[in-house]
Amino acid sequence: MTKEEMIAKIAKDAGINKRQANDAFKSFLDNVTINLKKGKKVSFVGFGTFTVSKRKARIGRNPQTGEKINIPASKVPHFRAGKALRDAVRK
Repeated sequence: MTKEEMIAKIAKDAGINKRQANDAFKSFLDNVTINLKKGKKVSFVGFGTFTVSKRKARIGRNPQTGEKINIPASKVPHFRAGKALRDAVRK
């Protein structure tokens, strides 16, 4: 499902126009992003939790040349599905 398809589905289900659905969806994504940037977790009971994981710096290899390269430490978003979502997908 694409972003446009999701917005169309939200608009239909909520009985609003696509612009309003787009604004609501954009607000949702922006607020999840803002809170993750602050290091906070975002939880939706039954759906899942968004968190930020830290990756340590490490040494990797360029697959074409075999040369060693330094990979710096970084923060990455992580999603853990809630029990209700996991159960729904398994069925």
